[in-house]
Amino acid sequence: MGKTSTPRALSDSEAKAVARMLRVSPQKLNLVAQLIRGKKVGTALADLEFSRKRIAREVKKCLESAIANAENNHNLDVDDLVVSQAFVGKALVMKRFHARARGRGARILKPFANLTIVVREVAAQQQA
Repeated sequence: MGKTSTPRALSDSEAKAVARMLRVSPQKLNLVAQLIRGKKVGTALADLEFSRKRIAREVKKCLESAIANAENNHNLDVDDLVVSQAFVGKALVMKRFHARARGRGARILKPFANLTIVVREVAAQQQA
């Protein structure tokens, strides 16, 4: 007797991907996540491709993973996908020490962040 499986948290027209432990502060990652929220996936991929932010490459990989999950696991049409949610969470923060003058020390914080992207299939007549 095993445990009963938990019901799916997302609706049938949604798929998600999670990128964990990205080496960037959540505040900076949220600027890139804002760039793609609510856009069609083709437009979002193009925006990330030409973004000058370093972390945009990792966000693009996560978005491509969400698209692949939608196509392969949930049989959704890639052309009708929209980025419905892109949210950022805090992960761990590495604390480091930097030696300063006169025997003092300065604390250096190296934060990590998590990114979750949810894509939703929207019918063609609703996109107009």
